[in-house]
Amino acid sequence: MIKNILLVLLSTLVSCKKVAPPQKINSFYQEVVTADDRKTITPEEAKTYQVNTGHQYEYRTGTPTHYEYNYDVKGVNSKGDSVHGNINVQGKYGAGILLFDTIADIEIKTEWISRGRLKATDNQKNEYLLLVD
Repeated sequence: MIKNILLVLLSTLVSCKKVAPPQKINSFYQEVVTADDRKTITPEEAKTYQVNTGHQYEYRTGTPTHYEYNYDVKGVNSKGDSVHGNINVQGKYGAGILLFDTIADIEIKTEWISRGRLKATDNQKNEYLLLVD
């Protein structure tokens, strides 16, 4: 009897398949928005490209549950100097660049702090307060 139970347990264990971890679904959405995202629109994003002059964004791509928005922004740095640029935002966070005439453009990461207002930081940890333009 014990031999039969052991045989059944052994055959059950041998016949069990390993369950593979779920594979990540390939998607044109990126996990994190980068400053380079705003430079080009991929063919997949072009399929959902939308412009709506009734809103502040320049354009958006994606689906209702997963939009990425592009905004022109203006604001000030911690010294009070005026800045302006362009960003892409997905959810609460985004990235983009600040544009300058006399110095190189600066990559920034952004975070919504209230409606139409963002806090941004550059790689040197300088902070900027930005408004959607």
